[in-house]
Amino acid sequence: MLFVQQLHVRGRRDDLLPPTSLRVSRGELLLVAADRQDQRTALALTISGRMKPTGGQVTWGGHSRIKALRLASALVDSPGVNEPEQHLSVRDLVTEDLALVPRRYRGALLSKPWLKVNRFEDIADLWTEQLAAGKRMELLTALALANPNADLLVVDSPDRHSANVADWLPRLQELAYDGGRPLAVVATVTALPDSWTGPAAVIGNEVRAAEEPAATPEAAPESAPAQSAPARPASINEPDPAYEPETLLLETEDAK
Repeated sequence: MLFVQQLHVRGRRDDLLPPTSLRVSRGELLLVAADRQDQRTALALTISGRMKPTGGQVTWGGHSRIKALRLASALVDSPGVNEPEQHLSVRDLVTEDLALVPRRYRGALLSKPWLKVNRFEDIADLWTEQLAAGKRMELLTALALANPNADLLVVDSPDRHSANVADWLPRLQELAYDGGRPLAVVATVTALPDSWTGPAAVIGNEVRAAEEPAATPEAAPESAPAQSAPARPASINEPDPAYEPETLLLETEDAK
């Protein structure tokens, strides 16, 4: 499980990532919304172990070491970070990305057979900028999962390539709910799709919760019988008070 509580990153003038809490387990897809691209990217980088937060808690499988989080996660298509360069062909992109797979698995991963096995031979000679949004998502997630250690998939702003959720949402659902290799999948988005009824969160949800005034209960009429409040349903976006991971260690060593 990825557990994040009051995670924030301080920016030059204001918070680059305002305090945010969320959690997601293997076999789940969580959508996290924010209007600002820099906030979406900051969250994606932080929960994948690529950026050190200013404060808060983040654990993967109960462990708080950034190195463990980074080794278990795959960051997909983050703008200005690891999105494909437009001058690359699909074949060259595959060659470069497979070279980043841990050495002990790299020997069996050559671009030509990989393209054939994964059925991308028909687009091998296209420029990455020529790819349709759906095919782009399929290719980049397949490359991310070429690393067998990846159990957490973090996709940065897939909706920026297409307003049609059918171009990215079904693929992420397929990966999260795959019985053979269930993944914890987090996607940052500009807005939640109207049709989405699954787990969701909003960047800065801890700030909003703090700003909401406490409700003042109204006195019940004397004749009315006392009633207990209904149980509040558990939410994947609210930290479990019974779960107290150790405080995030801000390491100085290289996460690699």
